[in-house]
Amino acid sequence: MIIDGKAQPLGKYPHVKRAGDFLYVCGTSSRRADNSIAGVGDVAEQTRAVISNIRDILRAVGADLGDVVQATSYLVDMADFAAYNAAYGEFFDETGPARTTVAVRQLPHPDLLIEIQAVAYRPKEQP
Repeated sequence: MIIDGKAQPLGKYPHVKRAGDFLYVCGTSSRRADNSIAGVGDVAEQTRAVISNIRDILRAVGADLGDVVQATSYLVDMADFAAYNAAYGEFFDETGPARTTVAVRQLPHPDLLIEIQAVAYRPKEQP
């Protein structure tokens, strides 16, 4: 599903895909709907924007951040880990999703410092 009001995917894929009771949120960045990038040069601000974008995507399909069971974060520079981790902690605590964080060489735009993909569990409403 493509979500109105969010940055459009850079390829032929949706923002989120439902498979049974699971919602798979594609890799999400801090891009805004107008393709500008929130938090240029600031990984903490980008992390907040990314998680806010994920929250908006989930809310559009009847879920929320509390439904996230797994997150994978991609950092361009592992030296940013502490700032990213602190910002992430503003949204999730130790009861939150399982998480993996890896370093990558680059992301689709040179101003992007982080991308996160998420899996949420939200049972379908029964008719």
